[in-house]
Parts: sequence; structure tokens; C-alpha cells
Amino acid sequence: MGKSILGGAGLVIILFAFSIISWKPVYKIAEPGIKDLYDTAQLAESGLSLFVFEKAVTGFYNLKNTGKLSNTKSILSIVDFDQSSTKKRLWIIDLNRKELILNTWVAHGERSGADKASYFSNSNESFKSSIGFFITAESYFGKHGLSLKLDGVDQGFNTNARKRAIVVHGADYVSQETINALGRLGRSQGCPAVPQELATKVVRTIEDRTVLFIHVSDQNYTSMYLDEGPNTVLASK
Repeated sequence: MGKSILGGAGLVIILFAFSIISWKPVYKIAEPGIKDLYDTAQLAESGLSLFVFEKAVTGFYNLKNTGKLSNTKSILSIVDFDQSSTKKRLWIIDLNRKELILNTWVAHGERSGADKASYFSNSNESFKSSIGFFITAESYFGKHGLSLKLDGVDQGFNTNARKRAIVVHGADYVSQETINALGRLGRSQGCPAVPQELATKVVRTIEDRTVLFIHVSDQNYTSMYLDEGPNTVLASK
């Protein structure tokens, strides 16, 4: 009887040890290079979490490895839709210079939620925001003035962005005045709209094949560009 109990306990110990060895977190503690970049750019002080930043940087360098990004720009834009619309939840960062270029408001879709975005879609006429990694494309002048087209690269989450006319554009409802009046920002038809007075700066800074990452804590969201395998080029390189 004692031998049998010991054998069972030994098996449990072995299985537990194996699970510890083989288990890998989805997002590990930030690489030293990423943490240094985060600290140098003073991103914590601006309200961007290290967790979100590491995800965005991982995606940026995986996309860089595919050859899809600009060879002359190292711009990474991050939107954190876990945050209230009253927060300045858009960050534009120059990774090479380790510099925060801009931190401002950004709107979400009218059917994604009121103050906070909770519902997302890749479908046309949904009036909801999409999430994940986008590559910025060409700028143009439309009904909102200077605007910027986006191409989503996460299948099932944002790949209909161009078809849906999901673009970066300026809007009067993205302002402190709107927050004072409504207690939140105004909402778009799914576009990441920015303050009208900053639209030109935003578009000119991030246009032409840079990365925009729209984050939300959604357990259903997956992306091939979040693989932190040995071929990922991190910020420390």
C-alpha cells in the first residue's frame, strides 16, 4: 500500500515539474531593450502600460521582418481601447529615437460602446471599431479633410478595414469641449478619429507603411504577429 502511494505521489510530482518546464506565458516579461525604450520615452508617465507596449513592439518587429513596412520610418502608433474615451489613449512613438511624438485622444465606433469600447467588428456597416494590427497606407483628401487609409493584417479582426473605409481622420467631436458636454468623446462610424487640429500632424507622421496597433483585452483576439519566437527582432537589436 505504501509503495503504491509513493508511486502515485512520484507521478504527480513528475507531471507537475513537466508542466512548469513546458508552460510558456502568452506574453512574457518585457525584453530589456523594450523596457529601456519604454522608460526612455517616458511612456508610463503618459499612461501607456508596459504590457500593451510590449505587444505592440512585438507586432511591429514581426511585421518589419515580413518586409511590409517602411524602410525609412520607425513609427509605431498604439491605441488602447481598454481605456476611457476621456483619456488620451493614442500614442505615436518613434522607436529609433526612443521618443514619444504625440499622445492624444482617439474616438471609437458608435456601436462599440459609450465611454468605453466593448464591442468590435470586421463587418461592413457595423459602425464598430476593429482591433489588432494595421499597416498605414496612402493619405488622401476626403469629406473629413486630410485622411489616411488603413490595411488590417489580422484575419477575421480587421482585414475588411479598407473595404469598410476605416481611416484615420480628424473630427470636431474629438475634443475637450465634447468631453465637457457629454462626459465622453463623440464617436465615429468605426474610424479611429483624432482631434481636428492634430489630424494633419497625425496623418503626415504615420502615413506610408507604419504600424497602428489597436489594443483591447479580448480573450478571442489572436495574431500571428504576436509570436515571440527566436526570429522576432526586438527593440534591443
